[in-house]
Amino acid sequence: MGKVIVFTHPDCLLKDNGPNHPEKKERLVVALEAIQNTDDIDTELRLASPATNEHVSLVHPESYLNDIFSLIPNSGLVTVEQEPNADTFLCPHSKEAILRACGAGIAAAQTVMQDGVKRVFCAVRPPGHHAETTRANGFCFVNNAAVTARYLQDEHQIKKIAIIDFDVHHGNGTQEIFYNDSSVLYGSIHEHPLFPGTGLSSETGVGNIFNAPIAPGTTGEDFLNIFKSKIIDNVDKFQPEIILLSAGFDAHRRDPLANIDLESKDYFYITKKIVDIANRHAQGRVISFLEGGYDQAALAESVVEHLRGLQENQSNS
Repeated sequence: MGKVIVFTHPDCLLKDNGPNHPEKKERLVVALEAIQNTDDIDTELRLASPATNEHVSLVHPESYLNDIFSLIPNSGLVTVEQEPNADTFLCPHSKEAILRACGAGIAAAQTVMQDGVKRVFCAVRPPGHHAETTRANGFCFVNNAAVTARYLQDEHQIKKIAIIDFDVHHGNGTQEIFYNDSSVLYGSIHEHPLFPGTGLSSETGVGNIFNAPIAPGTTGEDFLNIFKSKIIDNVDKFQPEIILLSAGFDAHRRDPLANIDLESKDYFYITKKIVDIANRHAQGRVISFLEGGYDQAALAESVVEHLRGLQENQSNS
């Protein structure tokens, strides 16, 4: 067993989406409380520095970031979307939260590459995997995992990165960013049909995109079998030097935004499969990012199971 470093920051609690919005600060509060109150996981909480514009611009044009920040209101909320049911909002403290969430990934990359740490969890919000190169959507503004991947390539010359996404919603942003980039494998298992509507198995990029759409009502056993055959086996063949995770916990049976029947313990087994691949090819290196998960009790339990999986078998890596 080994330690899991957890990067977070109080600024991530400042992001407000208004009453009755599922992406609320309490999600992060309960996740952090659960982590700190669990005795059988060796964790160390660290504060994330904000990402710089230079970091973010590895993925998102500076003009896009400036446009987003220029919309931040002095009070209340504004939406960044034109759709009638827009639910991606900016509040007065959005800039701090967005840059800390992204900065957690940069700090995680530095810690893994420079200090020999094997497993890091970024307990942050807002989430990131729906953010495309120049489009905010799905509660996401900056793609935290994608920026971290580009930073690892740019700063540490990592040549092969796998991004595994087990959030119940397809990471349309991550797929769009890396769709024509064979140096990054993106694998996603997600309910379909469901927001954002992308992620068909026919969407394969340049042979680097692996989508596993699953039907409503999929059980834990079926989920794990599909996950192994469609995602894990392809990551194994790819032989990445590091694995990044978009760790959403909204495929839990209690989640209000989806219809998959995972139990909290299933996230241990999902994570364990990933850790095995990381030990085989990536020197055990895994950086995980909190994405979705909107039932607070289920999220707290599932995050703990995820960290239990992350701490597994570090001595073998």
